[in-house]
Amino acid sequence: MTKLKLGALSDDKPVKVAVELPAPVHRDLVAYAKVLERETGQSIKDPAKLIAPMVERFMATDRGFAKLRRETQESAAQQLSGARPK
Repeated sequence: MTKLKLGALSDDKPVKVAVELPAPVHRDLVAYAKVLERETGQSIKDPAKLIAPMVERFMATDRGFAKLRRETQESAAQQLSGARPK
């Protein structure tokens, strides 16, 4: 089981990640940026800047991920306190 813990990233400095997107996904990202520009009136020069907020929003609203993360954190806390897991 993979441990989803980012303890090593103690600061809020951005981390650069190179990602290859399928062409249709990139086209949709560019289209999304244009729609967002029109809706907010805010200029979006680089549609790639939308990826981080999109991933953040996706993870924040994924109930399955939230449940597993909560269970992992509870299990880790129990192990630290010496209690037996449920």
